[in-house]
Amino acid sequence: MSEQQPNPYAGGPAQGGPDGPKWGPQGPGYGYPQPGYGYPPPPAGAPVPPAAPAMPAMPGAPAGFTGGAPMLALGDISIVGDQIITPSGSLPLKGAVWNATDFSRTEEKIPTHAIILAIVFFLFCLLGLLFLLMKQKTTTGFVQVTVTSGGRHHSTMVPATDPGTFPWVMSQLNYARSLSV
Repeated sequence: MSEQQPNPYAGGPAQGGPDGPKWGPQGPGYGYPQPGYGYPPPPAGAPVPPAAPAMPAMPGAPAGFTGGAPMLALGDISIVGDQIITPSGSLPLKGAVWNATDFSRTEEKIPTHAIILAIVFFLFCLLGLLFLLMKQKTTTGFVQVTVTSGGRHHSTMVPATDPGTFPWVMSQLNYARSLSV
C-alpha cells in the first residue's frame, strides 16, 4: 500500500486547508517580471552610464531653429515652436497673417459606361434609361495658402482631391491664426 497524500481540503472545501486555498497561481501572475528575467542586474557599485547628450541643431537649419515636431504643416509651410518654417527661411509666428484662396472646381458628369449601359438596356427594356441617372464627380485644382509675417511673404499650393479639401485647409488655417495671436 502506498502512503496517503494529505487532503488539501482538510479545513473544508471553501478554506482549502490550514494555509488557505491551494489552487490558482502560487507566485506573481503572468506578465510580472520574474527574478532572473531579462538582463541581469548590474553589480553593486557599478558606474551608471551618463544620459545621452542633447542633439545638435540640424545642418542647414535656419538660425534659431530649435527642432521638434511641427505643430502644423500646410504644403511646404510648417509651424515649429514660435516660428513659421518655409523653404525661403523662417518667419516669426507672432502677428502672422494667413490667407487661403480656393482655386478648385468640382465637375459632375455622366460616365461613359453609364451611357453604353443605357443604350444596351434601352433596346431590351425601358429601364435602361435609369443608367443615365449615374453621376461621377471629379475635383481638380488647388488651394493657395499664403502667409505674411515680418515683412516677408510666402505662398504654397495644396492640391484639391475632393470637395472637402478647402474646408479642411480653412480649419488648419484657423488653427494657425489662433497660434499667431
